[in-house]
Amino acid sequence: MSEVFEGYERQYCEISASLSRKCAAASALDGEKKKQKLSEIQADVQESESLIRKMDLEARSLQPSVKAGLLAKLREYKSDLSSVKSEVKRVSAPNAHQATREELLEAGMSDTLAASSDQRGRLMMTSERLNQSSERIRESQRTVFETEEIGVSILQDLHNQRQSLLHAHTTLHGVDDYIGKSKKILASMSKRMDRNKWIVGGIIAALVFAILFILYFKFAR
Repeated sequence: MSEVFEGYERQYCEISASLSRKCAAASALDGEKKKQKLSEIQADVQESESLIRKMDLEARSLQPSVKAGLLAKLREYKSDLSSVKSEVKRVSAPNAHQATREELLEAGMSDTLAASSDQRGRLMMTSERLNQSSERIRESQRTVFETEEIGVSILQDLHNQRQSLLHAHTTLHGVDDYIGKSKKILASMSKRMDRNKWIVGGIIAALVFAILFILYFKFAR
């Protein structure tokens, strides 16, 4: 379910429960207090209508498999709001207090109990919806927490892999240094060998020249 829809639904259920209480309270008021209470009720009704429109738009933007269930739930909310509006009209009537008193006298306590039962039913239904919405929110929060834990675990693994790669890079860099030093040593040894070859060649040449010089003087005499 859409989290946006759940947010609107939670607000609507809270306002619906508040409307039921305010209508019951307004029936027992007179004068300015009743006008003030009715003003609050009208504001809540307008807010409820706005929330239902928002839920309707959100539900219609979702996938068909999800949309069907949400639209069915919206029909219940619209029916519930219509009942609340009828109750508001009855309470807002000019002689509502007197009419209510007469109705109670005519119908007896059975009507009073029926009305109270209806209000309790609406309150219980609204409370149940609030509980369901809260449970879905808690489930969403648990999913978010689990996702965060998985994300943290993945980040830790990536960090460890990065450290391993950095260590391998450092090791390879050290090997490159050793190879470079070895190349320098080999080049130095090669130069020394070439120099030694020239020295040995020079010594051999000097010895040959000395032998030839000795032989020349020996045969010359």
